[in-house]
Amino acid sequence: MQAAVYRGKESISIEEVADPKLAAGELLIEVEACTVCGVDLRTYRHGDAKITPPRILGHEFSGRVAASTAPDAGVALGDRVVMYIVIACNRCVYCQDGRANLCVQRTTMSYHHDGAFARYVRIPAAAVAARQVYRVPEAIAPEHAALCEPLGCVLNAHGRLNVGFRDTVVVIGAGPIGVMHALAARLRGARQVIMVETSPERLEMAKRFPIDAVVHNDGSGGHLAEVQRLTNGMGPSVVIVACGVAQAQADALEMAGKGGRVEFFGGLPKTKPFATLNTNHLHYKELLISGSYSEKRSDFEAAMALIFSGRFPAAEVVTTKLPLARLCEAFPLMEQGGALKVSISP
Repeated sequence: MQAAVYRGKESISIEEVADPKLAAGELLIEVEACTVCGVDLRTYRHGDAKITPPRILGHEFSGRVAASTAPDAGVALGDRVVMYIVIACNRCVYCQDGRANLCVQRTTMSYHHDGAFARYVRIPAAAVAARQVYRVPEAIAPEHAALCEPLGCVLNAHGRLNVGFRDTVVVIGAGPIGVMHALAARLRGARQVIMVETSPERLEMAKRFPIDAVVHNDGSGGHLAEVQRLTNGMGPSVVIVACGVAQAQADALEMAGKGGRVEFFGGLPKTKPFATLNTNHLHYKELLISGSYSEKRSDFEAAMALIFSGRFPAAEVVTTKLPLARLCEAFPLMEQGGALKVSISP
């Protein structure tokens, strides 16, 4: 089969590799779509210490069951499926607390197991036994089903933010994850949703969604004043930092209103993981700061419900489709704001 093989920093090659061989209790999925994650981009540009090359990347996928050695998998040959990709031990204190995303022994597709930028992807027996493979209705486009994974990560954050009808929400970063955060806030009933972004191209793309205002951060600091103006001088009750930029984290504390909640969703580069923050804002404004990592199974299932019901506008989020051979074209498109979510068709 053809696969996009990650061999190190800025090195992904389309190669002919052997089809995966199934051990007992496993599934073989013929990939229909695999969307490109910001993690894939970051790995390509900077590498990742948790990934040992050669590795097939790609963890936001949907496909059909092509082969099975698991008679009790809960899915049958030919079924269209998606996968909750966190493979947890189900024994540690975090798993017992319902937070498998924090499992101390977790493994993940495309990090520890070959991913879905390939014709086929093998689902490990532990995930099959835990019923982490779910059926997809035939009416759902493959690239839309693939969004269950990133949307689940977004919903993990929103589970703690508890956005409601009284909230004004600012999302910093208008990439695909930022847009998903804005849409999730809207679905939860936020009375005002504002997006802040440095890229005019991304801001223009964000205008297609039900967002109340977009604010350009041109580096002058004027975006902070504009957010204050849009919120009648009170500042937002929720700020979500949906980009891996230290200054954006600092800006979030500056713009948040009193009693606000701040979510640092985007991790900073591991080579430069520190931010300089005015922590007096935490004290005088009584701010609550949270972070979120990956997703719980319940978040993934909630994302499935939103996408499969049509309540989440997946068709608007996926803006570009490319064949596997053109995977690397997705990275500059994403960086330059020429695409929102890119879907790869192996």
